[in-house]
Amino acid sequence: MIKDVYITETNCITPIGFDVSANIKSIGNEVSGIQLHDKPKLLNIPFYASIIDDAHLDLAFAKVTSDKNFSKLEKMMILALEPIIKKSKVVQDKRTGFILSTTKGNVTALENQNIEPAYLNQLAQKVADFFEFKVEPIVVSNACVSGIAAVSVAKRLIQADMYDNVFIVAGDEVSKFVLSGFNSFQAMSDSPCKPYSINRNGVTLGEASAAVLVSSNIENAKIKIIGDGSINDANHISGPSRTGEGLYRSIQSALAEAQNSTQIDYISAHGTATPFNDEMEAIALNRLGLENVPVNSFKGFYGHTLGASGLLETVIGIQSVLESKLFVSLGFDVIGVSQPINVIKKNQDKDILYFLKTASGFGGSNTAVVFEKVN
Repeated sequence: MIKDVYITETNCITPIGFDVSANIKSIGNEVSGIQLHDKPKLLNIPFYASIIDDAHLDLAFAKVTSDKNFSKLEKMMILALEPIIKKSKVVQDKRTGFILSTTKGNVTALENQNIEPAYLNQLAQKVADFFEFKVEPIVVSNACVSGIAAVSVAKRLIQADMYDNVFIVAGDEVSKFVLSGFNSFQAMSDSPCKPYSINRNGVTLGEASAAVLVSSNIENAKIKIIGDGSINDANHISGPSRTGEGLYRSIQSALAEAQNSTQIDYISAHGTATPFNDEMEAIALNRLGLENVPVNSFKGFYGHTLGASGLLETVIGIQSVLESKLFVSLGFDVIGVSQPINVIKKNQDKDILYFLKTASGFGGSNTAVVFEKVN
């Protein structure tokens, strides 16, 4: 018999809050972390981004440990993970797994020609050692689907009886490397991003860390993971399939496992505000008959947080379910995709039983996960 798998604890560290409740309060008040920045050390032109204040981060981290030998990203990840490890009281043994999800990791270390910290396995081991995990950490790094793909991996590891519990932490920071890369693609917006809007013109970058506990134990369960799917359409190194093929098949696979193709109450989509991504998502949702389901993108609040985005948006999406609220897709104004979708224009109350999270990334990667509220 296949095990049921749940998410029992969640947390996040972002520019608009250092826990879930603070983030939800900011989102409810339509407070965005996106600001105009002018830092020559990061980019030689002004840019919009959602960046965590270093002083605020250091103050919070000092309450956890006096050890200063940690990078900014490591601090973010430890702060996201520490409360849920403490609250869960899960025994750190060989039945407790640990997954770290990121796209770029400690890439800033390369600016000082410091190679070793830039290896993703070194980052994962350092965080694992801080919490004294007894197992070797698993790294999930698959472009911008990394955060939600880690949830899928954790679910499958538990169903394969390798673990009873899996802690996941995801994170990425805004760095010179990332900014210059997206800028060279001419993919960065010259104003705060506007997902699904007619005048959208690119991404706004952001940084964050999020953490969850995935468990086979229903005690304290917030939500049940009932289906997942990951399909790579291999369309282009950075561009999605124009037909949404990979996303379509990922959602189709997740719905088939969930045995739920018609009852989705809410979709937290990827919504990067690039012309091709948002168009592709609208096409895929229409192909699946999901065009009337309320959908939002949280990029207007956080920017695109890369490997953290899928997990961060899952954490906020779960809270939407628990609080029976649909949150505005901030930045959206006039629909700018060729197929109709039901973009959430204002905060509203709604009973949500089934929640779909999707993500797409470079290289044609796509992941979809279906969640069910635990009553």
